[in-house]
Amino acid sequence: MRTLSLTTLRELARLSLPMVISQGAFAAMVFTDRWFMSQLDAVHIAAAMGGAVAAFFSKSLFVGLISYANALVAQYYGAGQLQRCPRVVSQGVIIAVCALPFLALITVGVGQAFAYMGHDPLQVPLERAYFYALMAGSFFHLLKACLACYFVGIGRTRVVMLVDVAGICLNIPLTWLLVFGHGGLPELGIVGAALGTVCSQAFTIVLFLLFYLNRTHRLRFAVPESFCFDRGVMRRYLRLGSPSALESFMNTATFNLFLLMFQGYGVVQGASMAIVFNWDMLSFVPMMGLGMGVMTLIGQFVGRGDMQRANQVISSGFILALSYSAILALVFLIFRVELVEVFATDDSYFAEIRTLAATMMIGLTTYMMADAVILIAGGALRGAGDTRWIMLTSTSLHWLMLVVQYFVIVRWQMDPLVSWWVFVAMLLMIASAYSVRLYRGRWRRPERLARVMQE
Repeated sequence: MRTLSLTTLRELARLSLPMVISQGAFAAMVFTDRWFMSQLDAVHIAAAMGGAVAAFFSKSLFVGLISYANALVAQYYGAGQLQRCPRVVSQGVIIAVCALPFLALITVGVGQAFAYMGHDPLQVPLERAYFYALMAGSFFHLLKACLACYFVGIGRTRVVMLVDVAGICLNIPLTWLLVFGHGGLPELGIVGAALGTVCSQAFTIVLFLLFYLNRTHRLRFAVPESFCFDRGVMRRYLRLGSPSALESFMNTATFNLFLLMFQGYGVVQGASMAIVFNWDMLSFVPMMGLGMGVMTLIGQFVGRGDMQRANQVISSGFILALSYSAILALVFLIFRVELVEVFATDDSYFAEIRTLAATMMIGLTTYMMADAVILIAGGALRGAGDTRWIMLTSTSLHWLMLVVQYFVIVRWQMDPLVSWWVFVAMLLMIASAYSVRLYRGRWRRPERLARVMQE
């Protein structure tokens, strides 16, 4: 059986490239937000990191659930059940509306928790303000995720690319105006960065709806008939999406707690981590687009029962992801000091930040290849509906890492670099576990795939 096909490689590249650009636009948005914060001071960089991660954690359960629309739509599309594809969107909107009361309660609780994390007193009010502003736009985030996953699922990734690029074209100048108070607007600082994000999300939803509701699309997919509650689609959505949602929530919870514990070391350590993760995003987030492409094609070929093409997608995904990661890792390793200095601040902290962050960049280059394996193997397994195993494995290793981090940071008060290498080791372990699962092939069994499509 051929496991590599130039035709499949080109198809994956064609499908994924718009998503890579789309995810890259998101990474650029966050990158510029953090860079704008560096123009203020190191405390703002650390606060933006803490507030953003807390906001993503607070929404992660619902984002993880709604984002399974990608695989679900791809499976229906591959099976030729086009009328069910937009019904996934309708069920996603229902889930987003039902999530609002829970998100409001979570916002109040998490917002009060910043004061008890041992962070610098100057950092806490900035974190809280950034967090509250991001959470105010939670519904926009969920709805945008649902619409984007729908278009990826039906293979129209160029729509997502165009919308996201338009969003970033609005976000960067708007954020600049709001943060620094140019153009007659008030100087809002870190709150302005969050409001720029929320406004751009609302703008992208309008653009998605223009594509979603145009006449050609409405007729082909029977969109008007989809505006209803569909018990069967909702059941599959919850049944297959809940493990992904729990995985996203649990993993984000552990990462959030790790980050908050790490920031307890001080402003230098918190800012160093924010800088390193900023560069990490420019490698990891665009590869998420490739992972989504893998998940989409796997879902479509599983829907058609074509496992030979599914195997070709996996091989093609690894070739593209590992090649990209290897090149970028080499660049990050050679120019690690110069990359850190992009975020230089005019305060007394930066000399220490430069030394610590440059050393942490070595850890980043170590786990970048592992990230590539996780995204491709995870995308393939999710596309085939193997979400429970991913949830159990990934969350178990994340929580093991958190327990170790508690002893390293809180109980034993070891050097920050020890904590950092524990984090790196966890990613290497997850990549190894995903690889073993993928190539053992249990998820490929015909009876199991048939059960996934019937659930």
